[in-house]
Amino acid sequence: MGAAIGGARKSSRGRRGVPRYGAMADINMTPFIDVMLVLLIIFMVAAPLLTSGVSVDLPQAKAGALNVDQKPVAVSLNEQGQLFLMDQPIADADLTAKLQELSGGSTDQRIYLRASKIVTYGRVAQIMGAVTSAGFKKVALVTEPDSKP
Repeated sequence: MGAAIGGARKSSRGRRGVPRYGAMADINMTPFIDVMLVLLIIFMVAAPLLTSGVSVDLPQAKAGALNVDQKPVAVSLNEQGQLFLMDQPIADADLTAKLQELSGGSTDQRIYLRASKIVTYGRVAQIMGAVTSAGFKKVALVTEPDSKP
């Protein structure tokens, strides 16, 4: 057994030809984070574009926003008094049957009534009467928040 004195060179390998540093077991997260940020930006830009519906000039009111747990059933009246159910035009006579079909027979479903502010009160009351006569007791009128402080 001898020891090398002085000019012995240290090799980059350790004992028995095994490299000093083993393989890296860490995952490079940078490409993953880059992809996730790009997807986040795409969804942030695309989400407002996905809202569709009947263009209705809603009245303003000093009421708070409602908490929505499930997708609401929306009944809309445009400026001409035409009736829409979930963005599809519908006849007044077919309203109750279609509401029953959309709610799956459950009258506990909340119905949102959106009406333009120039539609007559009688027309809005007529539609509300048809909805409540079908057995739906949770009918809500949709308004825009008041812009005045």
